[in-house]
Amino acid sequence: MTTARALPPTLLTHRRTAYRPRTAEGDGDLLASKFSGRPWLKADEAWPTCPNCNKPQQLFVQLNLATLPQPEQQRVGKSGLLQLFYCTSSDPLCEVECQAFFPFARSVMARRIDDPTGPTNLNASGPAEPFAPRRIESWEPIEDDVPGYEELYQMGHEISPEEEQALEEAERPATGDKLGGWPAWVQGVEYPNCPQCDAQMEVVLQIDSEDNLPYMFGDMGAGHLTCCPNHPDVLTFAWACY
Repeated sequence: MTTARALPPTLLTHRRTAYRPRTAEGDGDLLASKFSGRPWLKADEAWPTCPNCNKPQQLFVQLNLATLPQPEQQRVGKSGLLQLFYCTSSDPLCEVECQAFFPFARSVMARRIDDPTGPTNLNASGPAEPFAPRRIESWEPIEDDVPGYEELYQMGHEISPEEEQALEEAERPATGDKLGGWPAWVQGVEYPNCPQCDAQMEVVLQIDSEDNLPYMFGDMGAGHLTCCPNHPDVLTFAWACY
Protein backbone atom coordinates (compact mmCIF):
# COMPACT_ATOMS: atom_id res chain seq x y z
CA MET A 1 0.00 0.00 0.00
CA THR A 2 1.41 3.38 -1.03
CA THR A 3 0.57 6.31 1.22
CA ALA A 4 1.45 9.95 0.66
CA ARG A 5 3.63 11.84 3.07
CA ALA A 6 1.58 13.92 5.49
CA LEU A 7 -0.83 16.18 3.66
CA PRO A 8 -2.77 19.09 5.16
CA PRO A 9 -6.38 18.25 6.13
CA THR A 10 -7.56 20.88 3.63
CA LEU A 11 -6.20 18.71 0.80
CA LEU A 12 -7.39 15.40 2.22
CA THR A 13 -11.02 16.47 1.78
CA HIS A 14 -10.53 15.62 -1.91
CA ARG A 15 -8.63 12.36 -1.44
CA ARG A 16 -9.30 9.28 -3.49
CA THR A 17 -7.73 5.85 -3.63
CA ALA A 18 -5.89 4.99 -6.81
CA TYR A 19 -4.44 1.58 -7.67
CA ARG A 20 -1.00 0.72 -9.02
CA PRO A 21 -0.91 -2.30 -11.36
CA ARG A 22 1.42 -5.06 -10.21
CA THR A 23 2.58 -6.82 -13.33
CA ALA A 24 4.68 -9.77 -14.44
CA GLU A 25 6.33 -10.63 -17.71
CA GLY A 26 4.30 -12.67 -20.14
CA ASP A 27 0.80 -12.77 -21.54
CA GLY A 28 -2.21 -13.95 -19.56
CA ASP A 29 -5.24 -15.68 -21.03
CA LEU A 30 -7.46 -13.92 -23.55
CA LEU A 31 -9.64 -12.39 -20.83
CA ALA A 32 -6.78 -11.27 -18.58
CA SER A 33 -6.00 -7.69 -17.65
CA LYS A 34 -2.74 -6.90 -19.40
CA PHE A 35 -0.49 -4.42 -21.09
CA SER A 36 0.02 -5.54 -24.70
CA GLY A 37 -0.31 -9.23 -25.50
CA ARG A 38 -3.16 -10.93 -27.34
CA PRO A 39 -6.61 -9.34 -26.91
CA TRP A 40 -9.96 -11.05 -26.75
CA LEU A 41 -11.53 -10.80 -30.22
CA LYS A 42 -14.75 -12.22 -31.59
CA ALA A 43 -14.38 -15.29 -33.77
CA ASP A 44 -15.14 -13.32 -36.94
CA GLU A 45 -13.18 -10.22 -35.93
CA ALA A 46 -9.80 -9.24 -37.33
CA TRP A 47 -7.14 -7.53 -35.25
CA PRO A 48 -8.04 -3.81 -35.18
CA THR A 49 -6.16 -1.77 -37.76
CA CYS A 50 -5.38 1.91 -38.05
CA PRO A 51 -7.61 3.62 -40.66
CA ASN A 52 -4.71 5.91 -41.56
CA CYS A 53 -2.07 3.31 -42.45
CA ASN A 54 -4.11 0.07 -42.45
CA LYS A 55 -1.56 -1.62 -40.16
CA PRO A 56 -2.53 -3.58 -37.04
CA GLN A 57 -2.57 -1.39 -33.94
CA GLN A 58 -0.70 -2.18 -30.75
CA LEU A 59 -2.84 -3.38 -27.87
CA PHE A 60 -1.85 -0.91 -25.18
CA VAL A 61 -4.06 -2.30 -22.45
CA GLN A 62 -6.94 -4.66 -21.77
CA LEU A 63 -8.82 -4.46 -18.48
CA ASN A 64 -11.08 -7.24 -17.27
CA LEU A 65 -13.57 -5.30 -15.16
CA ALA A 66 -14.44 -8.32 -13.01
CA THR A 67 -10.86 -8.37 -11.69
CA LEU A 68 -10.64 -4.68 -10.76
CA PRO A 69 -10.82 -3.46 -7.14
CA GLN A 70 -14.44 -3.22 -6.01
CA PRO A 71 -14.54 0.61 -5.78
CA GLU A 72 -13.49 0.83 -9.41
CA GLN A 73 -16.04 -1.78 -10.42
CA GLN A 74 -18.72 0.42 -8.89
CA ARG A 75 -17.44 3.29 -11.00
CA VAL A 76 -16.66 1.75 -14.40
CA GLY A 77 -18.52 -1.56 -14.40
CA LYS A 78 -18.44 -5.04 -12.87
CA SER A 79 -18.12 -7.14 -15.99
CA GLY A 80 -16.80 -7.00 -19.53
CA LEU A 81 -13.55 -5.71 -20.99
CA LEU A 82 -12.04 -2.34 -21.76
CA GLN A 83 -9.52 -2.34 -24.60
CA LEU A 84 -7.20 0.37 -25.88
CA PHE A 85 -5.51 0.00 -29.27
CA TYR A 86 -3.00 2.59 -30.50
CA CYS A 87 -1.14 2.94 -33.80
CA THR A 88 2.62 3.22 -33.34
CA SER A 89 3.49 3.30 -37.04
CA SER A 90 6.45 5.51 -37.93
CA ASP A 91 5.93 5.30 -41.72
CA PRO A 92 3.56 7.02 -41.98
CA LEU A 93 3.79 8.69 -38.57
CA CYS A 94 0.15 8.17 -37.65
CA GLU A 95 0.55 9.59 -34.15
CA VAL A 96 1.31 12.99 -35.70
CA GLU A 97 -0.84 12.76 -38.83
CA CYS A 98 -3.89 11.77 -36.77
CA GLN A 99 -3.02 13.98 -33.78
CA ALA A 100 -3.25 11.03 -31.41
CA PHE A 101 -2.52 13.31 -28.47
CA PHE A 102 -6.07 14.65 -28.78
CA PRO A 103 -9.16 12.63 -27.75
CA PHE A 104 -11.09 10.64 -30.37
CA ALA A 105 -8.14 10.46 -32.78
CA ARG A 106 -8.55 8.20 -35.84
CA SER A 107 -5.42 6.17 -35.06
CA VAL A 108 -6.65 5.20 -31.57
CA MET A 109 -9.46 2.83 -30.62
CA ALA A 110 -10.84 2.62 -27.09
CA ARG A 111 -13.82 0.35 -26.59
CA ARG A 112 -15.92 -1.63 -24.12
CA ILE A 113 -16.88 -5.25 -24.73
CA ASP A 114 -19.90 -6.05 -22.58
CA ASP A 115 -20.07 -9.81 -23.17
CA PRO A 116 -16.70 -11.40 -23.98
CA THR A 117 -18.03 -14.94 -24.30
CA GLY A 118 -18.33 -17.43 -27.09
CA PRO A 119 -15.84 -18.37 -29.81
CA THR A 120 -12.75 -16.20 -30.20
CA ASN A 121 -10.26 -15.48 -32.97
CA LEU A 122 -7.01 -17.09 -31.89
CA ASN A 123 -5.24 -16.53 -35.19
CA ALA A 124 -5.72 -12.81 -35.81
CA SER A 125 -2.54 -11.18 -37.11
CA GLY A 126 -1.28 -8.40 -34.86
CA PRO A 127 1.55 -5.88 -35.24
CA ALA A 128 4.75 -6.98 -36.94
CA GLU A 129 6.74 -5.97 -33.85
CA PRO A 130 4.38 -6.33 -30.88
CA PHE A 131 5.34 -4.97 -27.49
CA ALA A 132 6.35 -7.55 -24.89
CA PRO A 133 3.22 -8.37 -22.88
CA ARG A 134 2.88 -7.79 -19.15
CA ARG A 135 -0.04 -9.35 -17.35
CA ILE A 136 -1.64 -7.47 -14.46
CA GLU A 137 -1.63 -9.78 -11.46
CA SER A 138 -2.95 -7.45 -8.77
CA TRP A 139 -3.68 -3.84 -7.85
CA GLU A 140 -1.87 -2.07 -5.01
CA PRO A 141 -3.82 0.77 -3.36
CA ILE A 142 -2.36 4.27 -3.48
CA GLU A 143 -4.05 6.01 -0.60
CA ASP A 144 -4.61 9.75 -0.29
CA ASP A 145 -4.31 10.53 -3.99
CA VAL A 146 -5.35 14.18 -4.29
CA PRO A 147 -5.70 16.65 -7.19
CA GLY A 148 -2.83 18.77 -8.45
CA TYR A 149 -2.75 22.48 -7.74
CA GLU A 150 -4.20 23.44 -11.14
CA GLU A 151 -7.20 21.18 -10.70
CA LEU A 152 -7.67 22.33 -7.12
CA TYR A 153 -7.73 25.91 -8.37
CA GLN A 154 -10.40 25.03 -10.96
CA MET A 155 -12.41 23.44 -8.14
CA GLY A 156 -12.38 26.77 -6.30
CA HIS A 157 -9.64 25.86 -3.81
CA GLU A 158 -7.26 28.77 -3.31
CA ILE A 159 -4.13 26.73 -2.75
CA SER A 160 -1.51 28.16 -0.41
CA PRO A 161 2.26 27.98 -0.96
CA GLU A 162 2.43 25.50 1.93
CA GLU A 163 -0.16 23.25 0.30
CA GLU A 164 1.62 23.41 -3.05
CA GLN A 165 4.87 22.41 -1.37
CA ALA A 166 3.10 19.56 0.44
CA LEU A 167 1.76 18.25 -2.88
CA GLU A 168 5.24 18.32 -4.37
CA GLU A 169 6.84 16.55 -1.41
CA ALA A 170 4.10 13.92 -1.29
CA GLU A 171 4.29 13.42 -5.08
CA ARG A 172 0.57 13.88 -5.47
CA PRO A 173 -1.28 13.29 -7.62
CA ALA A 174 0.65 10.06 -8.11
CA THR A 175 2.46 9.64 -11.41
CA GLY A 176 3.04 6.36 -13.24
CA ASP A 177 0.51 3.83 -14.41
CA LYS A 178 -2.53 3.82 -12.14
CA LEU A 179 -6.22 2.99 -12.07
CA GLY A 180 -8.58 5.68 -10.81
CA GLY A 181 -7.45 8.40 -8.43
CA TRP A 182 -6.68 11.89 -9.70
CA PRO A 183 -4.90 12.47 -13.01
CA ALA A 184 -1.33 13.71 -12.94
CA TRP A 185 -1.90 16.21 -15.75
CA VAL A 186 1.18 17.25 -17.72
CA GLN A 187 -0.08 20.44 -19.40
CA GLY A 188 -3.03 21.50 -17.31
CA VAL A 189 -6.44 19.96 -16.71
CA GLU A 190 -7.65 18.31 -19.93
CA TYR A 191 -10.76 16.22 -19.33
CA PRO A 192 -12.49 15.50 -22.66
CA ASN A 193 -16.23 15.94 -23.03
CA CYS A 194 -18.57 13.21 -24.19
CA PRO A 195 -19.62 13.81 -27.81
CA GLN A 196 -23.11 12.51 -27.01
CA CYS A 197 -24.05 14.45 -23.87
CA ASP A 198 -21.16 16.91 -23.38
CA ALA A 199 -20.54 15.60 -19.85
CA GLN A 200 -17.01 15.73 -18.51
CA MET A 201 -15.48 12.30 -18.94
CA GLU A 202 -13.84 10.47 -16.03
CA VAL A 203 -10.34 9.05 -15.96
CA VAL A 204 -10.24 5.25 -15.83
CA LEU A 205 -6.52 4.58 -16.31
CA GLN A 206 -3.39 6.69 -16.41
CA ILE A 207 -0.61 5.36 -18.66
CA ASP A 208 2.82 6.90 -18.18
CA SER A 209 5.78 6.85 -20.56
CA GLU A 210 8.07 3.85 -20.24
CA ASP A 211 6.26 2.31 -17.26
CA ASN A 212 4.52 -0.96 -18.13
CA LEU A 213 4.51 -0.15 -21.85
CA PRO A 214 7.83 0.36 -23.68
CA TYR A 215 6.51 3.52 -25.26
CA MET A 216 7.13 7.23 -24.79
CA PHE A 217 4.41 9.82 -25.32
CA GLY A 218 6.31 12.71 -26.87
CA ASP A 219 8.89 13.92 -24.35
CA MET A 220 8.12 11.71 -21.32
CA GLY A 221 4.40 12.48 -21.38
CA ALA A 222 1.43 10.64 -19.91
CA GLY A 223 -1.92 9.57 -21.32
CA HIS A 224 -5.37 9.01 -19.86
CA LEU A 225 -8.09 6.55 -20.82
CA THR A 226 -11.41 8.20 -20.02
CA CYS A 227 -15.06 7.16 -20.01
CA CYS A 228 -18.34 9.06 -20.05
CA PRO A 229 -20.24 8.71 -16.74
CA ASN A 230 -23.56 8.67 -18.64
CA HIS A 231 -22.60 6.61 -21.70
CA PRO A 232 -20.34 3.73 -20.60
CA ASP A 233 -19.54 2.78 -24.20
CA VAL A 234 -18.00 6.19 -24.93
CA LEU A 235 -14.28 5.94 -24.19
CA THR A 236 -11.27 7.78 -25.49
CA PHE A 237 -7.57 8.26 -24.92
CA ALA A 238 -5.39 11.36 -25.08
CA TRP A 239 -1.94 12.35 -23.88
CA ALA A 240 0.29 15.34 -23.27
CA CYS A 241 4.02 15.81 -22.77
CA TYR A 242 6.43 18.36 -21.39
